[in-house]
Amino acid sequence: MRGRWFMWVPLVLVLPGMAQAPKKTLTVGGHDGNIPVATVGGKPYVGVEALARLTGGSVSYQTNGITLTLPVAQAEAPAKNGYSMDFLKAAIEETATIREWRVAVMEAVEHSYPFTEDWFGGYRRTAVSKLALVSAAAGGDAEKSCVPLVSDELSKMQQFTDKYLATRTTLTYVSPDTVENDPLGQQILNCARALESLPAGGEFQDIAACH
Repeated sequence: MRGRWFMWVPLVLVLPGMAQAPKKTLTVGGHDGNIPVATVGGKPYVGVEALARLTGGSVSYQTNGITLTLPVAQAEAPAKNGYSMDFLKAAIEETATIREWRVAVMEAVEHSYPFTEDWFGGYRRTAVSKLALVSAAAGGDAEKSCVPLVSDELSKMQQFTDKYLATRTTLTYVSPDTVENDPLGQQILNCARALESLPAGGEFQDIAACH
């Protein structure tokens, strides 16, 4: 669909002593290519028809003027179903942070580091901020339905962290195999993998591992 509006572009009159070779070009944002610009009397001029070709518009001539019609960009309405690339990117960044956080907890336990909540504060803050980006990117029904799954993933990661912080407080020994095969940790990993494999444009499907 095109909207009509009038744009008067000065014509270059080629008269003796006035014509000058173009030295610059005009580029229009969102359109490939450019058109030459001529400078006459210190002012830039472009050809109307060249501008129409560059922008995909059209030119019509009347007795008293010229009408340049440019295409009107139509904003794409967000899909009610399916996942956009922006949403998937935000979700993947969130799950990547949670997976790194999980590995940090596992390594701390496996090496018997005297870790505290402060050790993982950076991961938690980053995950919270990225969850906000996931929520902001959710426009369609599928994306809005998926946000709680991502939020539950973050909550489970905090539970996983608290569980092993408690073992440090009580000086309870935890074997490397125990933390690596922890059912909660495996659930977090499976949820992250499922979220990262969501197809662009795909319809919402519940992920049991994220609950």
